[in-house]
Amino acid sequence: MISGSNLVTVAFAPLVPWTLIWAIGGVAAALIVFGAFRRARGTVLRTLAIGAGLAALANPAIIQETREPVSDVVAVVVDRSLSQRVGDRTEHTDQALAQITEQLAAFENIEVRVIPAGGNTGDTGDNAEGTKLFDAIDQALSDVPPDRVAGMVLITDGQVHDAPDVDAMADTNPVHVLVTGARNEGDRRLVIVQAPSYGVVGHALQMTVRIEDTAVSTNAGNATLQIITDGGEPQRYLVPVGQDADLVLTLEHAGQTVLELATPRGPQELTLNNNRAAVVVNGVRDRLRVMLISGEPHAGERTWRSLLKADPSVDLVHFTILRTPEKQDAPPI
Repeated sequence: MISGSNLVTVAFAPLVPWTLIWAIGGVAAALIVFGAFRRARGTVLRTLAIGAGLAALANPAIIQETREPVSDVVAVVVDRSLSQRVGDRTEHTDQALAQITEQLAAFENIEVRVIPAGGNTGDTGDNAEGTKLFDAIDQALSDVPPDRVAGMVLITDGQVHDAPDVDAMADTNPVHVLVTGARNEGDRRLVIVQAPSYGVVGHALQMTVRIEDTAVSTNAGNATLQIITDGGEPQRYLVPVGQDADLVLTLEHAGQTVLELATPRGPQELTLNNNRAAVVVNGVRDRLRVMLISGEPHAGERTWRSLLKADPSVDLVHFTILRTPEKQDAPPI
């Protein structure tokens, strides 16, 4: 740490505006010059008196400052998301962190702050919104003025979902990124683009999926997609790689229907965990149409009618057929 320093400065707090002081000084200087030219007695004393008066109007003060310099802060952000646990990325991350902290420790005026982010340790979380590193930086450096931040070092696999725009970072401190993993890595993953939360039993249901494969080009043929409904027999489809595919399914029963989707191993794989996905769809029935035909009124018929009318999912049509005893024809009364 750099030791403190003492500074002595002179500050002015004029009692009147500076323009007035300069005006008085100009008039006094003219009179002093005129007196000196005429060789008037007491010119020197008058000069000292005018100088003392102008100094009093300027109201000088001696300020003594003791300054203690503070250290700069370097943020080392470590991505601890699930994708960082693939292969040897965790080991490479720990090695890079140890080397960076050791090199920064050689500077006496540098404070190193190691910020874990993207994991499930309660800092930012690894959720549906993705890996957020810059939110963790804002929280960890909330007590540090921007002028004290010397820079940031990010150790990540490159999957960051809250990175600001490049233009917004033009005036910020330097940001260095160390990307873990190996060159030319490939991975296949299954993405659920759109899935309905419910569907009508017996009616067509549309779901959109996409199979992404970084090891092949976008239009590189088809891949097999397997769908298992409620643990039954698998259904297989051919889905183009890198393109959205619309699947048409039909729900067989009301309530929850679990759809398990999976695609086989690609040419290169980092992990098979992202080759599978599950979707839960709630099946609802269409409105039930009921025709109630009654003859002679009785209590049971009224109970049936009340139950059917109370259910909003039932369309009731009620026919009452009444015959008088005097009606003379073949059907019984």
